[in-house]
Amino acid sequence: MKRKNLLSKSRVILLGLASAAVLFMLTLPSCNNSEKPKDTEEVAEDHNDAKFANAKEDDADFLVYAEEVNLEEIQLGRLAQTRGTTTKIKELGKMMETDHGKASSDLQALAESMQITLPATLTDDGSDSNNKLMDTKPSDFNKEYIDMMVSGHKDAISKFEDASKDANDSNIRNYASSMLPVLRQHLDEFITNQEQYKKK
Repeated sequence: MKRKNLLSKSRVILLGLASAAVLFMLTLPSCNNSEKPKDTEEVAEDHNDAKFANAKEDDADFLVYAEEVNLEEIQLGRLAQTRGTTTKIKELGKMMETDHGKASSDLQALAESMQITLPATLTDDGSDSNNKLMDTKPSDFNKEYIDMMVSGHKDAISKFEDASKDANDSNIRNYASSMLPVLRQHLDEFITNQEQYKKK
């Protein structure tokens, strides 16, 4: 009888330990690597927030935004060159890739001199825009691309105008000022073509 009782107690203890182990494992944070990677914009801003404060942080945030614009326009410009259905759309895409490629190179040099971290790859917003255009029917691509460019350039011009006047660092004010004629030229080109598509 004593042996049976001991065996029963051992089983109860083992079951209790097993249950505790299962509960412990359930409370552990997941080690699953399928979690969505952090947005490159957030990564850059987090790095800059740790290094700068106040006005310098605002300057860093603007450069992060400016590079986000460059990366998006380069990628969408490449897409327009492959999916655009007219020579004009392909030319506009090439112009965007070239102009924003140069702007990105200049910006990276400026950011490096100021020890400001920039997004290294397309941000989540940029990826969303890219995916939206990728999912657009070929017959709708040209208009969708132009509409996206008009809206995006209006927003960019507003932010670059503010930075050209309000940025703490004179080099950042100069960069913003130098980009405004380019952005306005782009906007004029896209608005002209947008009007042509509205007439169809």
